[in-house]
Amino acid sequence: MNGIPVGILGTGKYAPERRLTNQDLERIVDTNDEWIVSRTGIRERRIAAEHEATSDLAYEASVRALAAAGITADQLDLIIVATITPDMFFPSTACILQDRLGAKKAAAFDLSAACSGFIYGLANASGFIALGAYKYALVIGADTLSRITDYTDRNTCVLFGDGAGAVVIGQVPEGRGFRSFELGADGSGGEHLRLPGGGSRMPSSERSIAERQHFMQMNGREVFKFAARIMGNAADEALRKAGVAKEEIDLLIPHQANIRIIQASLERLDLPQEKCVINVDKYGNMSAASIPLALAEAVEDGRVKEGDRIVLVGFGGGLTWGASVLVW
Repeated sequence: MNGIPVGILGTGKYAPERRLTNQDLERIVDTNDEWIVSRTGIRERRIAAEHEATSDLAYEASVRALAAAGITADQLDLIIVATITPDMFFPSTACILQDRLGAKKAAAFDLSAACSGFIYGLANASGFIALGAYKYALVIGADTLSRITDYTDRNTCVLFGDGAGAVVIGQVPEGRGFRSFELGADGSGGEHLRLPGGGSRMPSSERSIAERQHFMQMNGREVFKFAARIMGNAADEALRKAGVAKEEIDLLIPHQANIRIIQASLERLDLPQEKCVINVDKYGNMSAASIPLALAEAVEDGRVKEGDRIVLVGFGGGLTWGASVLVW
């Protein structure tokens, strides 16, 4: 990448306290622990408390990221919140967060690219910094998917959870930071993963509520086929742009949607599982929060070391995909 070298200065994460286990779901819908684990790898997921909205999750992760970066909120120039579950249509969750943090000089906006949103946000924010327009940016992936999950649909309700991950990005030494980004979309597949109700196409009404149009709808088979292909493709292209070989990867941090999709990505990249961060068993699919929370957890656990070559990769509704190669 050209311009000022940009990288991650600090990470933070937040997961709500409440755990929804597979055994809990057995009491809600016709499913069982063995079926869920064998097909998804998920054992439990976190669920936001009644008083918690997406901005609350984002705030907790952001405070930790700022502390880790050693800067204060009033030094931020930009805040991007990647989410598909904003507190409300407007003001943006980023503006709500900006006010709560006291980041008075920061521009703020939300970004909607579903599970790929965090990588889309990193690409946007790093561009501003690389050009010299801004010094520090806060990028957050945060979602409360439990609010849009249909707990009468056993095919989707076992998958999703709530959480947030955040990073502060800024200038880093030459040779460090983001080496490439690969972003893409295929809008023709949008029907396979969507939430139809509540927008201008289908405004909220008694009928839309009765028909359960305000919950996620997913064609699991089609999404799986897309994900198994695009995760490897996106990572390969990001590596090519960065001039990094597969065998040089120190750590892969994929979107945590399904253990079988993650394993397919590892096979495509010829990587052993020990070079991959996997926490889908503890959190399920948290959409935009999955990658930054997994990254923050890896940093906390000491799995990320200076000079490591890291690949972030994800896919999501849209359909969208994103990947990035960075040197820590």
